Amino acid sequence: MTVTDITTPPLYELRGVGKSYGQGATQVRAVRDLTLTIESGDFVTVAGPSGSGKTTLLQLLGALDRPTEGAILFEGSDLATLKEAELTALRLATIGFVFQQFNLIPTLSAAENVALALAPRGVRARDRRERVEALLQAVGLRSRGHHLPSELSGGEQQRIAIARALGNEPRVVLADEPTGNLDSATGEEIVGLLRSLCEDRGQTVVLITHDTEIAAAAHRTIRLRDGRLLEDVRGEKVGAASQRAV
Repeated sequence: MTVTDITTPPLYELRGVGKSYGQGATQVRAVRDLTLTIESGDFVTVAGPSGSGKTTLLQLLGALDRPTEGAILFEGSDLATLKEAELTALRLATIGFVFQQFNLIPTLSAAENVALALAPRGVRARDRRERVEALLQAVGLRSRGHHLPSELSGGEQQRIAIARALGNEPRVVLADEPTGNLDSATGEEIVGLLRSLCEDRGQTVVLITHDTEIAAAAHRTIRLRDGRLLEDVRGEKVGAASQRAV
């Protein structure tokens, strides 16, 4: 009996993807004819100047917007075929978001901010506390869980935001300029943390940046200009380990 090999589809596959806003003379083509794949366990930076389409691409990858042209496949499934409720469920179950502004709730402690990500999963209180402690430990801030965001440095707040993004055990973390509000040394620490997620846990990370030094730290850099793919540079990829639960 012949055994047929089953090929695992890439995490993302973009086929001729375009995204336009407006109509007629006011139409803006933010992304144009993008064709690329992102594999599970990749650490990818998307680089380019303002207006190059970086944030639009991130929104498309995060199922926050739909392309006007082409197709985006997530683990082999065409996102265009999913209803809004299904896209919402996909985001909650498989995608973690990290933002430039941290987006922490100022009246909640660091631990409580992380715990918010566990609420949709219906995790029991005891298990939730253990999970939050493990997530804080993973970003090096277990001892700071009781502090409010205002009592934390910018780098610590971003670490808390990363811990929160990991709360739903996502298959991909999408980070939009996560070092934009940080000094260069702290920014390097955050990028190092994100890289370690790939190398130690097999986590897929897509990071948007305009900083060429940050872009160079990734396994792969996709450069955009005027919404088009300008360059796709692959560096040496550290072998991804099997993803371990935090």
